[in-house]
Amino acid sequence: PPARRGVSQIDITFDVDANVILLFSAVDKSTGKEDKITITNDKGRLSKEDIDRMVNEAEEFKAEDEAQRNKAQAKNGLESYCFQMKSTVEDDKLKDKISEGDKKIGGDKGK
Repeated sequence: PPARRGVSQIDITFDVDANVILLFSAVDKSTGKEDKITITNDKGRLSKEDIDRMVNEAEEFKAEDEAQRNKAQAKNGLESYCFQMKSTVEDDKLKDKISEGDKKIGGDKGK
């Protein structure tokens, strides 16, 4: 369908080739005007040696990262459990069922 007055209909196509070059073209349907742009990644590109070095560094620190992740998950799990226990002890429905001695022991451990 024809475009409304003042509104262009533009067909846009793009293609990425094997060398990671973006080929971009746009065609205005009403005028037939066409423009093409090619975008390359020559500037600031990493060399093969840089990529290999980064991959090796990632492999070196993989075990350390895994240990940190496990430590953080354990800490988060413990904090969650403590919060749940605190909420349970402070719950109005269960307050009467927990002795003052148990509340005091739990309160002292949390400090």
